[in-house]
Amino acid sequence: MPKLQGFEFWSRTLGGARHVVAPMVDQSELAWRLLSRRHGAQLCYTPMLHAQVFVRDANYRKENLYCDVCPEDRPLIVQFCANDPEVFVQAALLAQDYCDAIDLNLGCPQMIAKRGHYGAFLQEEWDLLQRMILLAHERLSVPVTCKIRVFPEIDKTVRYAQMLEKAGCQLLTVHGRTKEQKGPMAGTASWEHIKAVRKAVGIPVFANGNIQCLQDVERCIQDTGVQGVMSAEGNLHNPALFEGRSPAVWELAEEYLDIVRQHPCPLSYVRAHLFKLWHHTLQVHQQLREELAKVKTLEGVAAVSQALKLRCQEDMSRQQEGVRPADNLPAFHWICQPYIRPGPREGSKENSGGRSKRALEEEEGSMEGLSKNKLKKQLRNPHKTFDPSLKPKYAKCDQCGNPKGNRCVFNLCRGCCKKRAFRETADCPGHGLLFKTKLEKSLAWKGTQPGLQEAQQALHLDMDLVAEHSCSQNHSFGTSLEFLAHQQGLLKGGATLIHISSIQYLDKMRRLRTAQGASTPHTRQSQPRGPTLLCESMRALIRPSRMSCVSSSSRAATVVLKAAAILCISADT
Repeated sequence: MPKLQGFEFWSRTLGGARHVVAPMVDQSELAWRLLSRRHGAQLCYTPMLHAQVFVRDANYRKENLYCDVCPEDRPLIVQFCANDPEVFVQAALLAQDYCDAIDLNLGCPQMIAKRGHYGAFLQEEWDLLQRMILLAHERLSVPVTCKIRVFPEIDKTVRYAQMLEKAGCQLLTVHGRTKEQKGPMAGTASWEHIKAVRKAVGIPVFANGNIQCLQDVERCIQDTGVQGVMSAEGNLHNPALFEGRSPAVWELAEEYLDIVRQHPCPLSYVRAHLFKLWHHTLQVHQQLREELAKVKTLEGVAAVSQALKLRCQEDMSRQQEGVRPADNLPAFHWICQPYIRPGPREGSKENSGGRSKRALEEEEGSMEGLSKNKLKKQLRNPHKTFDPSLKPKYAKCDQCGNPKGNRCVFNLCRGCCKKRAFRETADCPGHGLLFKTKLEKSLAWKGTQPGLQEAQQALHLDMDLVAEHSCSQNHSFGTSLEFLAHQQGLLKGGATLIHISSIQYLDKMRRLRTAQGASTPHTRQSQPRGPTLLCESMRALIRPSRMSCVSSSSRAATVVLKAAAILCISADT
């Protein structure tokens, strides 16, 4: 079946999806996708996967995709971050049988994406992106899609989208914020950018940003003309957003926990989702917030969620008619509702009444609770301690910051010490580096070898003579050279230098063979190969020897024959 493209792909493969759950790291796992699909989501993305790790690590593939196969979880798009065309395609080939399309993440604005050089930090490298998408479009059996952020300028954003479409992108998701708009500085997404992109391209476009309720979805589609709307933050606080409902928080929390029991996922994912669902209630009941941060099992999380439900029901029973929700909320805290991210000055006020989740976990970890990895290490080594105050303090290398050797004479780590000792021809007993000692031993040994200290006499072997002998006796060049070297006594006594011109030899042999009506021996090319030919021809002389390089001109190779059978052949050209 041919690969569907553009609007045909959107309408037939994706079923004309309009309500889309965004790819969210550690948050759009299988259990959450199934919950969202039950409440109106028509298309879901996997969390962002790292292409290089996906190719390299079979366990990573198994944990993040292969074990999450579920007939209910379709249509599904797998998203990768990557900055290398070949790696991206290799990862996509491993994933294409488990999804309906492959998405390239070009929208992640986080610092980890900047350090890894992917996501939104590739948006200026258009040539690289063209190669990545074009290669994926040619080699994959499923369509390739992209998720991008906008530039401040609308016209540049439009040209960016058109470039991706031309390279082979079949569906484009546009987040209406720049890569600088994140966290407290997120601000409002620009639907004007999204509208301009939709008018300029001939492929389906999904809008992302400013989606908190079903009315926002309908208004976005009407204002921008996009084919679908993607939600991330709104979906996390109300998975029933696409149904247009705002149920009690505990209804969705209990349903999600039931799905997790059928399709397990890391406890950190579950805890993060409940923090989002119960966000407004946890601002009221701070003690249960601390309990939720400390629990280490799924049943413990469920128990805290049940306690929150009971507290909410008590609050409902005490609620008087006509009283408005506190803190200017659109509904009471036990109702699923949008979360408005505070600005830079407001963020500090929100958590002023309680400690952060990370602070609670670190406090608990330092006292009695340990993570799974630490517990495993403690099982292997019962005497191991995780108390930071008991850990040994290592002095740092003066150059790179790694732990330095305690007995290093330079106060460096082994790597830096090795470089310095080699550069200065020095010793470092602490690291077992003896460059100076070995040099002194070598010089002392050479001093005991008188033959190596004598001046060597240079002799020149006539190539005309070698060529005539090779032609008349029908011998190879090496055989004739060995014979004449023995005949003239060049292999006796100390070392002797022989300057050999391979071009002179070949010219002489060509003249001799032409006169006899034969071809030049031992050559397959019209031009001589210089020192390479020489080395191949002299195997008779170098059988028992070792080879090393010495300098020579481009037209000659220098051969040093010693009584100790050490032969040096130049490799310069």
